[in-house]
Parts: sequence; structure tokens; C-alpha cells
Amino acid sequence: MSLPQPPRASVGPPSVHVRAVITWIAIFPLVTLGFFAIAPFAGDWNPVLRAFVLSVVVVPVAVYLVVPQLMRGYGAIRGRRR
Repeated sequence: MSLPQPPRASVGPPSVHVRAVITWIAIFPLVTLGFFAIAPFAGDWNPVLRAFVLSVVVVPVAVYLVVPQLMRGYGAIRGRRR
């Protein structure tokens, strides 16, 4: 018979500052790569149109793919420290 495990302290959500840094870490490389990717065919576009097209692609990729992975990684690192 095994002894019951003591309850582990729950790890709360990261602070707003940590979330901001994680979001920036996700967005900056995606925007940089996006600028290089659309440069060959969007060089003569209006800058507002270029920013719009880039944001239509970058924001969903960041929100649905990159940020959740970074948050999981942060949670794993934070949980290991406790």
C-alpha cells in the first residue's frame, strides 16, 4: 500500500509581464520572416496594405500555434523549479 501524496502547490498563470515577453518572442520572428517572405511581390504595395496582409497571417499563427507552445514550455520550466 502506498502512502498518499501531499497536494502539490498549484502553479498559477504567468504574470502579465511574462505573457508580454512570450508574445513578443513569438511575434518578432514571425513578423521578420513575413517581411522577407512577402518582399518579392509586395515591394510596391502601400505600407498599410503590407502591414494588413502580414498581420492577417502572423497573428493567427502566433495565437494558435506559437504562443501556446511557448506557454507550455514556460509552464514546464516553472513547474520544474518548484
